[in-house]
Amino acid sequence: MANVKEAHTLHKSRIDLTESVRTKVCELLNDSLAMNFDLYSQIKQAHWNVKGKDFYQLHLLFDEIAAEYYEYNDMIAERVTALGGYARGTVRMSAAKTHLPEYPEHAPGGHGHLLALAERLALYGKHVRTAIDLCSQYGDADSADLYTEISRNNDKRLWFIESHLVD
Repeated sequence: MANVKEAHTLHKSRIDLTESVRTKVCELLNDSLAMNFDLYSQIKQAHWNVKGKDFYQLHLLFDEIAAEYYEYNDMIAERVTALGGYARGTVRMSAAKTHLPEYPEHAPGGHGHLLALAERLALYGKHVRTAIDLCSQYGDADSADLYTEISRNNDKRLWFIESHLVD
């Protein structure tokens, strides 16, 4: 997950985490920022392109979910900079680092969008839970707590999406 070295050196900080820990956590957070930004854009893709009998309901749900992930972009990036790192959050930077598959160009109706989003939310949830464990191992409870908040909401949103897939 966090195996690419930061392109920027850390800024000095009085935070009581070692430079090594801060570097590892910043790398991990930047991986998460890339995935989160990609996930946000994929949810918006579903929002813009959903069709079918449940159009209005799904259109609103996707927009509500996207707004939450948009906020996580800021939370993650600000944690990187609080640790003295450099937030790598442009669209191009995110596209180069994301671990999510590309969104299907022609997801068929609401059901296709629900399936695509469920897959991506599940992958992101796995990434976030791994990040919680890594931050805990590194001794960074604050970053672990940030990831826990994201994880809890991601699981809730996956539940909402999967509930639409039950016949």
